[in-house]
Amino acid sequence: MNKKEMPDSITLNGKRLPLLIQFPVNDHFQIGVYQGTLSDFDMIVRYKQLLDGKWTRARTPKHIHWAVDILIKQHENPEATNRFLDFLLKHWNSVTPLLSEAERKNALDTKTLLDQVNKEALNYPELAEKGEYTIKFLILLAKLLMLQEKTNYPDAYMFKTLLEQLRAHKDIYKIVSTATHH
Repeated sequence: MNKKEMPDSITLNGKRLPLLIQFPVNDHFQIGVYQGTLSDFDMIVRYKQLLDGKWTRARTPKHIHWAVDILIKQHENPEATNRFLDFLLKHWNSVTPLLSEAERKNALDTKTLLDQVNKEALNYPELAEKGEYTIKFLILLAKLLMLQEKTNYPDAYMFKTLLEQLRAHKDIYKIVSTATHH
């Protein structure tokens, strides 16, 4: 495995979980989706980032990380960030839990998903260089996390609540509390 690629498995609570699919987002980000343990269609999302010429270890994305990035983008360009948040909220409302292997295979099709993300990212060129994460990375990460959350907990609300709070420009305490709630 070269350092850019995601590991072919991760270990969680002593159990080896295989890599289902890897998404090469761009020259600075890789996202991997692993088989989860909560259900047959559960998935675990990890990512690697190129920093200072070296690839990080596979990391678990936390809501607080992308929420802070959205806050930075919002400070730099509130109008474009609000459009982006509206897009993510609309997508959230269309996501349904994965109920079969065929649905999961279709939802995680690399070419289709990356083509969609590349097209959608064109709607937010003003945000491309703002913050830590690229728009392509955020779109793909958000789509995968939404799918993960709705598959594991069909009545889940945390992701949506955080998006709504960011969109409503809630105070930093409320946003951070929601993003770090376990």
